[in-house]
Amino acid sequence: MKKTILVTGGAGFIGSAYLNVMVPQYPEYRFVNLDALTYAANRKNLRVEKYQNYSFVKADLRNAKAVGRVFSKYNPTHVIHFAAESHVDTSITQPQVFVETNVYGTVNVLNAARKHGVERFHHISTDEVYGSIGPNEAPVTETRMVRPGNPYSASKAAADAFVLAYHNTYGLDVVITRSSNNYGPGQHREKFIPLFISQFAKGKAAPLYGKGKNIRDWIFVFDNVEGIDRVFHQGKAGEIYNLGGGNEIENRDVARTLLSLVGNKKARIQQVVDRLGHDVRYALNSKKAGALGWKPKVSFEDGLKKTVVHYLHA
Repeated sequence: MKKTILVTGGAGFIGSAYLNVMVPQYPEYRFVNLDALTYAANRKNLRVEKYQNYSFVKADLRNAKAVGRVFSKYNPTHVIHFAAESHVDTSITQPQVFVETNVYGTVNVLNAARKHGVERFHHISTDEVYGSIGPNEAPVTETRMVRPGNPYSASKAAADAFVLAYHNTYGLDVVITRSSNNYGPGQHREKFIPLFISQFAKGKAAPLYGKGKNIRDWIFVFDNVEGIDRVFHQGKAGEIYNLGGGNEIENRDVARTLLSLVGNKKARIQQVVDRLGHDVRYALNSKKAGALGWKPKVSFEDGLKKTVVHYLHA
């Protein structure tokens, strides 16, 4: 049977990157992009609109009936669930929105997937569900207990729990990938790297939380996409796979590198009051995904240069 893959949130940053690679790579698959087209979505990022094996449908995951209609019309055999509210700052001021989309929305898709006999449900998660780790701790494995530290990561951890519960309770074939901080062309300008590039390009100050010593592990979005594809095809049902970039860097060093790459002498870094509940460090052990033959290929230096060039010419 040919695969019909329902991709939720395919007009978002990671979802659109996935579709741009996989639609032409798998012409025998049919891809259906379900997206609510919220402020964070951008159909201009999609370069696959004219492909015969691609379709777009606008729907809101929070509406169970609308989700059901999409499943009934397209009869997907597989689901890759990208759709989520993901901006931590917004989750601090509007946590209810994250519960509605990331938890209720996920459950709506799970229910439809179960009803329609979907063969595999691939849930896209984040390293943030593990919570902050200490400066000397080893990168976390998939067996680490989740300890989310903000409303965004709490909503993603809850979604992860529901996905695993549907595997255990109903026998739904599921896999989960948890990636580190994604960056690359097409990311919404509210996020750290695009925001700093945009501000620096205008010769303005870019706001750096606290002392900027928070550490993040960065992964180029297309490396993450390749990891997702590998786990989707080869991952074991009911399992979680970390996809880390192996680039642990303090935020202030990322900011300084961006300032240098943009090269606007009027631009500057401005320290601002730290974010509430700001996690200190994230780091992933990705050996489990590595056993499937995946590893990141793009160095942070090269990926950042490509990203800067994209935004300066966008």
